Amino acid sequence: MYDVIVVGARCAGSPAAMLLARAGYRVLMVDRARFPKDTLSTLYIHQPGVALLHRWGVLPRIVETGCPPIDKARFSLADITLEGCSWPADGLRAAYGPRRHLLDTLLMEAAVSAGVEFRENCSVHDLVFDPDDGDRVVGVRLGSGARGGIVERSRLVIGADGMRSTVADRLRAPMEIEDPTVSCAYYSYWSDLPQRFRLYERAGGWVGTVPTNDGATLVAGYLPQERFDAARSDALGALLDNVARTAPDLREEMAAGRRLERMYGTGDQRNFFRRAAGPGWALIGDAGHHKDSITARGITDAFIQAQLLADHIGDGLRNPSRLDTALECFAAARSEVLLPDYRSTLKTARLAPRPHELEMLRAVATSPELTDRYFSTLSGVCPIDEFVTPELLDLMDERAEIEP
Repeated sequence: MYDVIVVGARCAGSPAAMLLARAGYRVLMVDRARFPKDTLSTLYIHQPGVALLHRWGVLPRIVETGCPPIDKARFSLADITLEGCSWPADGLRAAYGPRRHLLDTLLMEAAVSAGVEFRENCSVHDLVFDPDDGDRVVGVRLGSGARGGIVERSRLVIGADGMRSTVADRLRAPMEIEDPTVSCAYYSYWSDLPQRFRLYERAGGWVGTVPTNDGATLVAGYLPQERFDAARSDALGALLDNVARTAPDLREEMAAGRRLERMYGTGDQRNFFRRAAGPGWALIGDAGHHKDSITARGITDAFIQAQLLADHIGDGLRNPSRLDTALECFAAARSEVLLPDYRSTLKTARLAPRPHELEMLRAVATSPELTDRYFSTLSGVCPIDEFVTPELLDLMDERAEIEP
């Protein structure tokens, strides 16, 4: 019998498995994929996520892949341009955007090095429930068919198997918060672009660039969800048109460069919080919470949830009552930590900047300190409710008095 079975070995599952194995628990981790394998992703790891990689001892291996550090950011909207960088998280100011086939493999290897037993190309068909307590999960059934496959038992099953989680489906885990899809996204990789993290916004469009491994740059474009059917019929054309309208300077750079891979994209950017935990189970990463990728918070949030779960479990996993209490506390903490950025992301994904936001950003652009504070809010280093300062309000008042 295992102490923990983790379903999913990517940005939430592998760190959770690693941390619990380091705490002395016997951990089995399974994933239906074979590694290395790429996945749909905007790649960007914000500073709090980088700080966790450093804390776990994994950051040096990310750096060794040649993934460039990102210590400057540029944001353009209308006549406004902000250039700066997020404050450091635990002394680390650079962000990173590694390719997922590299990042996920390194996270999986860190888990295995910690003592995790890993089975790839291994699917979970169903969950196993306690016959005396029908709500408590006590294991998983691996393989296919109701009577086939292998049953493995554990005190805790962690679903980290993505937005369309099999674990969540078998649990019938209820939605606590759910909002409609807002935007659709398409991206690919280009050569010979400046290795810079840049964001461009306009009404009805958003474009971002993320430098990654091997000199490539991810170029992503966002459009309103109602444009999805038209965009997917010509994804490349839709992206190039969006870039030309939103970031003409970037479009010229792309024309001089070379597209390195096929187009990737999705119109299924769901926005929800599922119930995070129950008797013998927990959901982390996209299985428990998913939001529009426009703010690129998915990887960082997955890391945060893995650490949060491990911290709440502590040394109490083998005591059922302590474990149940820890899981309840984890569920409450997860929602408290992630909900503010969820609401902020949905506002951004509507692609409809409002006049008062423009005035605020014009005031921010006059101050390097406020500009870095703005990027610190995007990264999560500065809480959203601490962004507006007396200095910012005074600047906005001054501008209002000067303008006719």
